[in-house]
Amino acid sequence: MYELSEGALDQIMNGVEVEKPILQILGHKKLQSASTQERYRLLVSDGKRINSYAMLATQLNSLITNDQLTEFSVCQVNRYAISMINNSGTQKRVMVILNIDVKIPGTEVGCKIGNPTQQDGNVQNGDSTPAARLAAPVPKTNNSSNSVRPGRQQQSYLNDSVSSGAGIATTPIEALSPYQNRWVIRARVANKSAIKTWSNARGEGSLFSMDLVDETGEIRCTAFRDQCDKFYNMIEFGKIYYISRCQLKPANKQFSNLKNEYEMTMTSETEVVPCHDDSDEIPTVKYDFAPISEIDGKEPNAIIDVLGVCKSCSDITTVVARTTRKELKKRDVNLVDESNTMVTLTLWGTQADEFDGSSNPVVAVKGARLAEFNGGKSLSTLNSSVLQIDPDIPEAHRLRGWYNTTGCTENVHTISKGLGGGSGGMNGPWLTFKEAKDMQLGCRETPDYFIVKATINMIRTENSLYKACPTDDCKKKLIDQSNEMYRCEKCNRNYPNFKYRLLASINLADWTDNQWVTAFNDEAGKILGMTAQEIGELKDNDDEAFLEKFGESAFKTFLLKLRVKMENYSDENRLKSTVVNVTPLDIKSYNNHLIAQIKELSNMGKA
Repeated sequence: MYELSEGALDQIMNGVEVEKPILQILGHKKLQSASTQERYRLLVSDGKRINSYAMLATQLNSLITNDQLTEFSVCQVNRYAISMINNSGTQKRVMVILNIDVKIPGTEVGCKIGNPTQQDGNVQNGDSTPAARLAAPVPKTNNSSNSVRPGRQQQSYLNDSVSSGAGIATTPIEALSPYQNRWVIRARVANKSAIKTWSNARGEGSLFSMDLVDETGEIRCTAFRDQCDKFYNMIEFGKIYYISRCQLKPANKQFSNLKNEYEMTMTSETEVVPCHDDSDEIPTVKYDFAPISEIDGKEPNAIIDVLGVCKSCSDITTVVARTTRKELKKRDVNLVDESNTMVTLTLWGTQADEFDGSSNPVVAVKGARLAEFNGGKSLSTLNSSVLQIDPDIPEAHRLRGWYNTTGCTENVHTISKGLGGGSGGMNGPWLTFKEAKDMQLGCRETPDYFIVKATINMIRTENSLYKACPTDDCKKKLIDQSNEMYRCEKCNRNYPNFKYRLLASINLADWTDNQWVTAFNDEAGKILGMTAQEIGELKDNDDEAFLEKFGESAFKTFLLKLRVKMENYSDENRLKSTVVNVTPLDIKSYNNHLIAQIKELSNMGKA
């Protein structure tokens, strides 16, 4: 009634490739692991033989947890890999199932098919029940002096095989375990860190790490000291390599967010050989995307992968690092997906500098860190994060189709709130000046942020420009020494040159009220349409053109994010308003905001 691929297990375990065998699942067992990631061992039958040395790839665990792969199920194994492990000096094959379809549920079959016998004598103590077979331990590597150790001739196996054009038998990343001592993987370098150095009581050294991916999984590989020097310049991002003879150990999840319970460390015996067959089957990055709507329920500091369309983004802003006091470039990108939920992603450094959101690209990020502030959630890239723009993957193509057809016009719910510390993103409440005043924003101990659509009433030209310290890390106003030299009191140095910086006092107005605000260098430059240096040179060479430039900004409308905080001046409390970010008015986004407000008011009227 139910036909299985009789004899398939004998062939598979003898190294013969069998295409899509039909097998029956007779049981499964969760294995003990040092990692939080679960692994399952399977008892499979082909109607003639029973084999308990079968493992389910971790990406298929949901088939067990969702009760799809149950006892007596008849399944088609679409893809598998054979992993070699050492059992007391004897090489043992383990079948790792990478892709499987349930053809007939176990509830429908209801019993074991045929009268299969145990393969390779794995039954222990005469107990032949499925439970006993699954309870039999997976063989571990024998570390005694009698265990087989690779000789010097074997160490050149990879180089010799590649040079001679011989085929190399590889092990899938998903099938790696510390119980193997002879394996070769063929993997792409999906991410490569810069060299890092350390120095402590135990010594000093250098290291770099890389993320390797193949068709089955991903794994972190780290090289220390001599191996760092040997392999760093040789290994290139995006290229494919054959890699063998690394040490495998449980992954330290404090430093790795990859979906693998193990990680690799290079040793003096490690071999790395370029693979010149750049196969499209090996992905560039292995993603595990979390829908944006689910991010709000995750814990702060979680490391996640996210895919979204850039709905809007801020201009480049700079912040000063608390520890190093160095200026860092950042850009906030608002991502939205099919759940109509939006989250703010902060890019740093080169990624922030090179990002262009004008065409609403699809953005994929691997390894972003989740942060929480004021009840909102936001994401930030790390040094180890991988950023891809418009990646050629099915999920990105589907998301692009959704956004182009309906997503670009739909209202979204944002899970990111206004962030402290000079956040430059356009996230936060949209208010009028009167609403902000009625809510008494800025009167608390911590500053408040809000977004306003406002028109430039006037910009004071007096004291709007000053000569600043020419060093990158200092913005201090210089003292003119009247001898063609300028002194910086902060740096305690004299300079023959300076750089101009803007400090503009601006009166903004909306339909409810007006307010004086301060715009510093970058934001003031966006409003004036020129950099501080260009404005300074204009003032030096043509004072009339300088005044005219300030006048041109009057009556222009912008979308501004303001920081408001009550400060004390000469024993008098005054509300200080600072422009955190400014962008030209996006009519479509503003109209969507107004429509959302109208709907909200309409629902309130019905209530």
